[in-house]
Amino acid sequence: MKISLIAVGKTEDKYLIEGIEKYLNRLKHYINFNLVIIPDIKNTKNLTEAQQKNKEAEVIFKQINNGDVIVLMDEKGKKYSSVLFANYLNKQMIGSVQHLIFIIGGPYGFDESLYKRANATVSLSEMTFSHQMVRLFFVEQLYRAFTILKNEPYHHA
Repeated sequence: MKISLIAVGKTEDKYLIEGIEKYLNRLKHYINFNLVIIPDIKNTKNLTEAQQKNKEAEVIFKQINNGDVIVLMDEKGKKYSSVLFANYLNKQMIGSVQHLIFIIGGPYGFDESLYKRANATVSLSEMTFSHQMVRLFFVEQLYRAFTILKNEPYHHA
């Protein structure tokens, strides 16, 4: 199985970039993982929120194939403990999913077309985090999930 994270907009803070790179390097030992950064939409001053979400969705859809399993990182999504998230990933692997794609949207969330295409929505917390921080939290939780599945000591329940 391959896992991808698609995120809208680049990460600017150095400490977040370093943290993300730390977990990306660790993930190499467990899974084929790909981070795809969608550039911020240009000239958004004259666009409504809906138009901006639609333009982001158009670019995101270019990264998705028909057989891919799509999970939107959404504040209203299903909440998992780290162990339950590991179990979710394990079920995807056992279910012969070829490509599991998690998506972090832009500042206004997702266009309705992405909700219709998604197979699931997941929330990291009831709290709101910056989209840049969510990337770090997600890759850390992904790494944690694989250490749980391998029964390694990183996760202390």
